[in-house]
Amino acid sequence: MNTPYKGYLMVAVLAALATLPPVSARGPARGSEFRGAVETVAVSGLVQPVEIVVDRWGVPHLFARNEDDVFFAQGWNAARDRLFQIDLWRRRGLGELAEAFGPALVEQDRAARLFLYRGDMAREWRAYSVSGTREAERIATRFTAGINAYIDHLRAHPEQLPWEFKQLGYEPARWAAEDVVRIRSHGLTRNLLSEANRAHTACQADVQADQIRVGLQPAWETRVPAGLDPCLPGDVLKVFQLATQSVRITPEMLETQTGVGSDRLANVATAPERQLAAVEPGAEGPPDGSNGWVIAPRRSATGRAILASDPHRAYTVPSLRYLVHLAAPGFNVIGAGEPALPGISIGHNGMIAFGLTIFSIDQDDLYVYGLHPTQPGLYRYQEGWEPFKTVRETIQVKGAPPVEVELAFARHGPVIYLEPDRHRAFAVRSGWLEPGMSPYFGSLNYLRAKNFKTFQRAMRHWGAPAENQLYADVKGNIGWVPGGLAPQRPNWDGLLPVPGDGRYEWAGFWSGDQLPFVYNPAPGWFASANQMNLPPDYPYRERKLGFEWTNPSRYLRVAEVLAALPKVSLEDSQRLQNDLLSIPARRVLALLDGVNASDPQARAGLDLFANWDCRQTQDSAPAALFEVWQTRHLRKAFREAVLPKAAAAALSSTDLRVMLDLLENPGAHFGDQALQKRTALLLATLAAAYAEMEKLQGPDPKVWQWGRLHHHLSEHPVAALVDVATRGIINVGPLPKHGSEYTPNQSLYRASDFLQLVGPSFRIVVDVGHWDNSRAVNHPGQSGDPGSPHYRDLASLWLRGEYFPLLYSRAAIEKAAEARIWLVPARR
Repeated sequence: MNTPYKGYLMVAVLAALATLPPVSARGPARGSEFRGAVETVAVSGLVQPVEIVVDRWGVPHLFARNEDDVFFAQGWNAARDRLFQIDLWRRRGLGELAEAFGPALVEQDRAARLFLYRGDMAREWRAYSVSGTREAERIATRFTAGINAYIDHLRAHPEQLPWEFKQLGYEPARWAAEDVVRIRSHGLTRNLLSEANRAHTACQADVQADQIRVGLQPAWETRVPAGLDPCLPGDVLKVFQLATQSVRITPEMLETQTGVGSDRLANVATAPERQLAAVEPGAEGPPDGSNGWVIAPRRSATGRAILASDPHRAYTVPSLRYLVHLAAPGFNVIGAGEPALPGISIGHNGMIAFGLTIFSIDQDDLYVYGLHPTQPGLYRYQEGWEPFKTVRETIQVKGAPPVEVELAFARHGPVIYLEPDRHRAFAVRSGWLEPGMSPYFGSLNYLRAKNFKTFQRAMRHWGAPAENQLYADVKGNIGWVPGGLAPQRPNWDGLLPVPGDGRYEWAGFWSGDQLPFVYNPAPGWFASANQMNLPPDYPYRERKLGFEWTNPSRYLRVAEVLAALPKVSLEDSQRLQNDLLSIPARRVLALLDGVNASDPQARAGLDLFANWDCRQTQDSAPAALFEVWQTRHLRKAFREAVLPKAAAAALSSTDLRVMLDLLENPGAHFGDQALQKRTALLLATLAAAYAEMEKLQGPDPKVWQWGRLHHHLSEHPVAALVDVATRGIINVGPLPKHGSEYTPNQSLYRASDFLQLVGPSFRIVVDVGHWDNSRAVNHPGQSGDPGSPHYRDLASLWLRGEYFPLLYSRAAIEKAAEARIWLVPARR
């Protein structure tokens, strides 16, 4: 393929960088006169002028005279800094990628359209308001009007169009307010992939063996639902995964293709033969997690409440989150949200501070239908047959004719798979498709909360993703309020697919009042790291919110540190967000205490661990050995040791919490001479891991380093189109990385090559009441423009565990001001 991309981008970006003075030269004004860059832009749709002050870290502070204008300016500014990112977000979510990138994206477009919200829009807008008004619609309308105003500005000034659009030969699309909320597939989901893997275990062995893959919490034993054949097609979730995957543009995608057409019912994936292969190891995807805690004044070194929040998500360039300050009369919030959404979700409003982590409510189910033997457009429901509802839509395709696709829906949700030879169809029922479930959009509801009561009331309406919300206020109160749409499943637990014939129906939803909460806890602090945190007396057997929770190691380390500190400072919180101690490493090494090994490599491994503090720094040799050991050797060998051969082969992964619990108490699963068998397992796998490390980094363990294996790379969506030198400008990394999946500074990686997949790109520590003393960092930077000094300027801070001040007062902002943009209403 003859590409015009190579070379052009590097020249353009380097030219842009050359024209920009260094950050220090564009820093805060000295004295009373501002000396930074000033720009005035006339904008249609603005009611009154808005001032945007960009500080030296790239954080925009928007000052408006009314709320309508501040949300309009937020949309305009988001487009100014992140237009290609939010345009790609919109196209992926609405199923309009093929229009810009060609036929290769038609199937992903069709998959995404299956998961759009297609219900009543009036009901949708009201769902985001405590009072049932359509205020959310007004905000989304103003926000998208601001985006469109910036697109209009670019049409008048085409030289300012972001380089991605020029390279790919298309223009950014205009937005409708409905686009913001109809898109659901960017959100986090719960256990759909796990349901399919559990069914595979039940098919190949028995469902109880699956507890080695995912240990259920609280204590629970699941059963195969009556009427379910658990032997599912191996790629049953192919369409769902296509609908939710990110976009990487490759040269092959841009080649003109022909012959793209529609298939039968819903154009869904079909299986000519029965497939029993499990989802590949790791294909479930990394569990997105987070850390967060709140400290009461009596335990705080400042004498004020402290809130710390560092959500863990997949790494992207630009960053998934964007810091912004929105100020108008009666409304003054600062923090991070997703750039394609109005408002923020993590930060403070001058009265209360709020942060979040995932709360594991199960909001999805896979339904299996029996098809009519001679009329495949009908499926069994109760005593009769129902037709699939079908919707025909046209997908515009760049370089090819439009494609007509047919989307099929059962009564429970979109049909994602047909299995004609077995007369089965599969559909997803998801909380996504209920009103009020646009991911994170519900945060608009709590931005005006002034106390715990009003914050709690706002969280009763929270839909998705299910969250632990952490709270702190200027009066010194702290608390925890989980929220999320919680289906009532009267006769099953949601852990396996179910027949769609009417025997397994949601019976409404548990209300927000039926979720637990904490207000001013006795210890003076509260923390969440996605661990199972239902109170002991919570009626979980009746409500069955969910049984799959994240490994508790990060929480245990956070709790260990907070409980040991007599007073917790902001600096303590920063250090804890960057803490590298591995609780699992400490537990495994305790099992080797006093153990001797005859094998020389096992003995060398024991010697290497002898003085290790279990901190997974990037220069640590023991950390490298431990991670190679537990990911590539110990887990698989453990499955094979405690399970029958068929069951061990059926599992796609091993739950580390379950493994450690059983290794510490081996009697039940290792049989006679359990301790000896456990020791033999540990030493044999340690020797194998040591041998692998010798191959990876040489025979001398003194030169081994975890950061030489474990690395970070934030890759731009179009990186595959450009040459290596240009890739070095638009990508961030590779960087040697510390931490692991189980350290508070989480670094979940791909076991095949140790590439970091998930972790904290955004961190915030809020000094509640002394707002200018708050700190934040956003990797790799605030801007989506590689020519901006704020594209990657925060990456080094992030890697070193450092922060910048998140300024709130006008005086402090002015001292750190780097640039000023005046938006003024355009003359009619």
